[in-house]
Amino acid sequence: MLDINRVRNDKEGIRQALLKRMEPENLDPILEQILKLDEGRRELIQKTEELKAERNKHSKVKPTPAIIDEMKKIGEDIKDTDLKLSEIETKLTELMAELPNTPADDVVPGGKENNKIVKTYLEKPKFDFKPKDHVELATSLDIIDYERGVKMSGAGFWIYKGQGALLEWALLSYFIEFHTKNGYQFMIPPFLLTEQSAYTSGHLPKFKDDLFWTQDKTCLNATSEMMLGNYHRDEIIDEKLLPLKYCAYSACFRREAGSYRKEERGMIRGHQFNKIEMFQFTKPEDSARAFDELVENAEKLVEGFGLHYQTTLLAAGDASAAMAKTKDIEVWIPSMEIYKEVSSASNALDYQARRGNIRYKNSETDKNEFIHTLNASGLATSRLFPAILEQFQQADGSVKVPVALQKFTGFDTISISK
Repeated sequence: MLDINRVRNDKEGIRQALLKRMEPENLDPILEQILKLDEGRRELIQKTEELKAERNKHSKVKPTPAIIDEMKKIGEDIKDTDLKLSEIETKLTELMAELPNTPADDVVPGGKENNKIVKTYLEKPKFDFKPKDHVELATSLDIIDYERGVKMSGAGFWIYKGQGALLEWALLSYFIEFHTKNGYQFMIPPFLLTEQSAYTSGHLPKFKDDLFWTQDKTCLNATSEMMLGNYHRDEIIDEKLLPLKYCAYSACFRREAGSYRKEERGMIRGHQFNKIEMFQFTKPEDSARAFDELVENAEKLVEGFGLHYQTTLLAAGDASAAMAKTKDIEVWIPSMEIYKEVSSASNALDYQARRGNIRYKNSETDKNEFIHTLNASGLATSRLFPAILEQFQQADGSVKVPVALQKFTGFDTISISK
């Protein structure tokens, strides 16, 4: 959530920033209504303070019938004013929640057509044989069971089996080892979240339909970012502890509503996948450096496999609404001839912290100030797994296991069973 003081004092600056990701016909009415409600809220606050001051003045003198009547009237006016104030504040909060974060200065406007490639690693793999796609490879190697996954749970689910299950677990183990060696505290949080948690992360109200909801009004997490971002909700963090660095494992669940493109079969787009998430809580002046660290960590993980990838700075309209800046690490899928995101590193600045009331005591100002939150996949496996199969496939139909994973898998090649 944005700071109402920024909206009030720099309306045009906020407007120009948000026009990078919103159309004026959608943005302008919300801003005008917010400012009108804010003005009414401040008038009511002043009125109720004046009424309470008047009541306090009368309470210091000897009561008379006239004073008692006046006190009753003031009490009723205070109650009526407080009710109106509560209604305005509720509506104001709802409208403020509709506004996305203001993009960083170096983030360009527009959608994905304006995304900018900022790094490329290695060359696209070339084959001297006809390569297979990951679905054909996984099926022939008997490491993924798509049919029984659909039978159990419906479209968008699959089953890891045998060496495939070991490879998936090796990926997660490799990520966990990397992050813990780099000072990130490992967690395994709950997979169900309350509505308040989904609101804090920025998934509510806009992305409610993208989540799986239970009859108890809890939702399955779409990413561990949702849980980690709520870990210090409604807390004041000791400045000496900052930055706080966490990593977490979770299975992630997404409805992925809408039509699938033909090429997005197999594991490219599913309802459930595994991921290790990185998360940092930092002081505002440290968040830019923390963002670079998260991007670098994600890149190092992909480079550790020897995979061809690119890093992209997202345009404002292609980034999540809660994020001021996002870089995607995108791995090459040969059969699709396209790059797919395996990590999205983002800086939310104080947007999530305002929603979750997460602050720290600034030793210089002696005030409680909102913290900055950042996150990055480190990494998601459902697209990395296909990339490994396709980029490291051999002419005989086998797949070489990246050296970095072999100590976790116990084997260096996945071959067709005889």
